[in-house]
Amino acid sequence: MARLFGTDGVRGVAVTELTCEIAHNIGKAAAHILSETHSGGGRPVVIVGKDTRRSSDILEAALVAGVTAAGGDVQLVGVVPTPAVAYLVRRFGADAGVMITASHNTAEFNGIKLFNKDGLKFPDEKEDEIQAIVENPDAMRDCLKNGAQVGTITERADEADDYTSYLNNLIEKIPDRFKILVDCANGSASFAAKKVFHGTDFTFIHNSPDGININDGCGSTHIDALAKQVVADKYDLGIAFDGDADRMLAVDSVGNVVDGDKIIALLSVYMREKGELNNDTAVVTVMSNLGFHKFMKANNIKTEVVTVGDRYVLERMLRDDYSIGGEQSGHIIFKKHATTGDGLLTAVKVLNLLGEKGVSLHDLASDIPELPQTLKNVVISNEGKGKWESNPAITKVIEEVKSQAGENFRLLVRESGTEPLLRVMIEGENQAQIEEWAALICDAAKKELS
Repeated sequence: MARLFGTDGVRGVAVTELTCEIAHNIGKAAAHILSETHSGGGRPVVIVGKDTRRSSDILEAALVAGVTAAGGDVQLVGVVPTPAVAYLVRRFGADAGVMITASHNTAEFNGIKLFNKDGLKFPDEKEDEIQAIVENPDAMRDCLKNGAQVGTITERADEADDYTSYLNNLIEKIPDRFKILVDCANGSASFAAKKVFHGTDFTFIHNSPDGININDGCGSTHIDALAKQVVADKYDLGIAFDGDADRMLAVDSVGNVVDGDKIIALLSVYMREKGELNNDTAVVTVMSNLGFHKFMKANNIKTEVVTVGDRYVLERMLRDDYSIGGEQSGHIIFKKHATTGDGLLTAVKVLNLLGEKGVSLHDLASDIPELPQTLKNVVISNEGKGKWESNPAITKVIEEVKSQAGENFRLLVRESGTEPLLRVMIEGENQAQIEEWAALICDAAKKELS
């Protein structure tokens, strides 16, 4: 069996790929492992949250049945952002947390993210331990409890208010007379955002989830729609979340997208001014734009670069005590406040910056250069997974592109850890040229891997 867990939990088409049986077995295996390490010999407590997908209820039921069958007690907190689960685990001293979500993916997908008692995503070795149990029928049977050993299920939607209250209390100053448009992606932010951001300054859109419209032409993965409305209706600022609200991107008053790179750059400078930027360093991934690195260097802020995935960003932050880190996609982590990317928290930090400086996001972000960049995705078949690097047709095209490139050029090809996609990212000095090069690589990949 291939590895069950990707870079951000288990993910697949809900019910047919990520089946109820898989969710049930993950619940059993996780609860069994937690029982073995639980202090005091009592039942482990697992907090379970979900996003607004129709399939989230189905998978929640299956997973919770697995947890309780293996002797774990479950607290259901309902529809919440992913970072809320990480926060609530620590806040209430639970043994683990589970978030049922496929994040920025469309409604047919779903996923399962696991957090330990410290609000950190389960490490690879724990995920592998779960998979080993799931693949062993005898081990699966050994997980089962009976009688008084079976776990309980408690509805605790009220706990989610602790998370939104915590974020609301971090707001220091909303920019004066700003009109702010907030895109909730018809996801978890649809309920949480209004509890964090109060008042007539905020207008909320795409906050009417119906189970299938999550990320559908809205949110941070479709930010052009928000940009058009910000300009048309003369808003000062646009904020966009993804389906589980662990990402946040912004739009300035003239419709320019301010991505995770630029947000990290602006907040790093701001945090250093306030004496809050440990070691004058930010952690980013290999996807960050060269223009970002030039800005950081010009402002004497160091950068640590890790592989794609906010878990790897956090690992470096924890290892070397860095204050901020994140991804171009809008996953941004503030170590003082959170253990995972948090879109709502990022929005709070951006608003505090603008409120204190008394300037627009457009004025601040325009100082950050951005080299032309393109990111293309190629859908790959199950048979094509893990094979692009050894495919002569694909590697030949890549080498040909590299031979034509100049000095300010960067090429990154990688397989997604959350979707059946090959991602091709190119930066260079000419947008048309890099689009042409990306198309050549994608065409080869489609022919060989799709």
